[in-house]
Amino acid sequence: MEYARLGRSGLKVSRIALGCMSYGDPSRGFSAWSLTEADSQPFFAQAVELGITFWDTANVYTYGSSEEIVGRAIAKYSRREDIVLATKLYFRMHDGPGGQGLSRKAVMEQVDASLRRLGTDHVDLWQVHAWGRAPLEETLAAIDHAVTTGVVRYAGVSNFV
Repeated sequence: MEYARLGRSGLKVSRIALGCMSYGDPSRGFSAWSLTEADSQPFFAQAVELGITFWDTANVYTYGSSEEIVGRAIAKYSRREDIVLATKLYFRMHDGPGGQGLSRKAVMEQVDASLRRLGTDHVDLWQVHAWGRAPLEETLAAIDHAVTTGVVRYAGVSNFV
């Protein structure tokens, strides 16, 4: 496996990432085509065998169960420090002011929920999945707080053109 720096950061990632949108409990309603935890196991095992250390998921993938499965797979097939773990936030997870979007409340609530589901104390790359209506300054200050406190190592954006 080849490895490269992520953007201009010092973080090294495998040039191939394991995208985990397809793994999760289909009964949660996100997608009927999601692979169950049992069916996803060979992909995690092969990723580790091939040196794929960059694993990407999102809080909304199967409404949290993708993150749960990814967290358990890291514990089963690797060590947390050997995986560059990426997840995302923005889309609706539940009703209420912290259930979606990029307000400070949502950012702080969603990082805590992702960490619980992933079974870890930090995320290596936390990405804004889409842009919302919260003031940019509020969103960036909340994300900066997550980085400053160490629960997020690097922040980024996804699906922006």
